[in-house]
Amino acid sequence: MLMTGFCFVAVTALVKYLGDRVPPAESAFLRYLLGLVFLLPMIGALRRSQLTPRLWGLFATRGFVHTLGVILWFFAMTQIPLAEVTAMNYLSPIYVSIGAALFLGERMALRRVGAILVALLGALIILRPGFREVEAGHIAMLFTALAFGASYLLAKTTVDGTSPVVVVAMLSIWVTVFLAPFAAVVWVTPTLWELAILFAVACFATAGHYTMTLAFASAPVTVTQPVTFLQLLWATLLGALVFGEAVDIWVVAGGCLILAAVSFITWREAVLKRRALTPASLATKV
Repeated sequence: MLMTGFCFVAVTALVKYLGDRVPPAESAFLRYLLGLVFLLPMIGALRRSQLTPRLWGLFATRGFVHTLGVILWFFAMTQIPLAEVTAMNYLSPIYVSIGAALFLGERMALRRVGAILVALLGALIILRPGFREVEAGHIAMLFTALAFGASYLLAKTTVDGTSPVVVVAMLSIWVTVFLAPFAAVVWVTPTLWELAILFAVACFATAGHYTMTLAFASAPVTVTQPVTFLQLLWATLLGALVFGEAVDIWVVAGGCLILAAVSFITWREAVLKRRALTPASLATKV
């Protein structure tokens, strides 16, 4: 998870460094197009998969929703500091919790409601409406987190019908397809250096997802989740030292509140799962 944090902060730093000469939709398209090279080892699994019309529809819907989130994220990176993008991105699991209760019928316990309210308070601390200007990048990040949360929920409904490899591959393919028309409308011919940066973005993003998968396989989520706090630390330091962005203590405080709420929800889910798996005291004596 430590390496995952480094990889994802490298992604945000490279996109920040790229700037806004290449429009966000085109940058996102080129990142996913260049990243398709990492799907080559998955071709066999894709050819063997038996996808139903329902799964095709879910994959396409998820691809479209994720596409909107990716465009908004690339736009936000050109508008607001790295630390604010990172902190507001922590809202995605909160949206997932709300969506799971509304659409998947999951029970919303009082503790989870309290944690969600704490996370929303953290978002308010970051934005501070009325005390500072809420920029277009902040609004974009609110909807980015919403789109990524919806994408996760859609993934949750598809993973039971096919393998995780196919789920990951189909997301990359559909996002590339949906980004193409957005990129064509605003196309600016990229330089070789800009293409190299976007390929590096694809490399770090793929590596980050891989190391995150290794972390989840090696330790419980309750152990790995708190380590994601370091992403906010790296992003704050990188923004200050490399891009000359002022350290905003309110952004750090709000991000910590959001992450604390997410960690609490994760811990509670793990506790409940353990209780479901642990036999009653009488059963252990039989």
